[in-house]
Amino acid sequence: MAKRTKLYFASDVHLGSGTYTASREREAKLVRWLDMIKTDAAEVFLMGDLFDFWFEYKTVVPKGYIRLLGKLAELSDAGVKIYFFKGNHDMWMFNYFEKELNATIVSDELVIERNGKKFFLHHGDGLGPGDSMYKVLKKFFRSGLCQWLFARIHPNLGIGIANYWSQHSRIAGAKDKEKIDTQQEWLVIYCREVLQKTFYDYMVFGHRHVPLDIALDEKSRYINLGEWVYYNSYAVFDGVDMKLEYFV
Repeated sequence: MAKRTKLYFASDVHLGSGTYTASREREAKLVRWLDMIKTDAAEVFLMGDLFDFWFEYKTVVPKGYIRLLGKLAELSDAGVKIYFFKGNHDMWMFNYFEKELNATIVSDELVIERNGKKFFLHHGDGLGPGDSMYKVLKKFFRSGLCQWLFARIHPNLGIGIANYWSQHSRIAGAKDKEKIDTQQEWLVIYCREVLQKTFYDYMVFGHRHVPLDIALDEKSRYINLGEWVYYNSYAVFDGVDMKLEYFV
């Protein structure tokens, strides 16, 4: 068996969005990817918006995704460390995945160092200039009061309302890479501001739905993981370098 040394990163699968058939196809694709990497993955970072909506009641979680959860359990039982990042669509993760999968839940940024390389990891929502309305909404949705109030709603109604909201508020699709001004990309601006104070080799995000690998200076890179609706993109760090790849 291959030695587990690699780090894998993926984001924005949006399971539950679109038709049931389309969501199941995306889930099956992600499961095949996890099956492919299970022999050499040391850590897997699922960096937000894995689900188009997620809320954990005390004794109830959204139904479905059983194939994905089973595959993640298989990896966890085999010793692969799993990280779940809260995205803007699945920010209401609490401790279910910690208990069932021994996963680590990351609410905001996570800073790690592996093989002498320093990583800054974040879903990417609410960072950089602009988007002030969302930044206010994010604080409210993440507040204990909002979560307590939502938990008082019966799951049949609460999850139904949330799924409707999510379907009508999510990014409709991936943007063409050629249409993005990389110098004005707001996460690039954010990264360069951070690098003025702290050095990172890799600054890795999701959220933007476009796979990007941009040099921030001679040593640091901004990597956006893209998404799994059109691109099926992910990143892998082999201990020496990090690169974007695409799963077919």
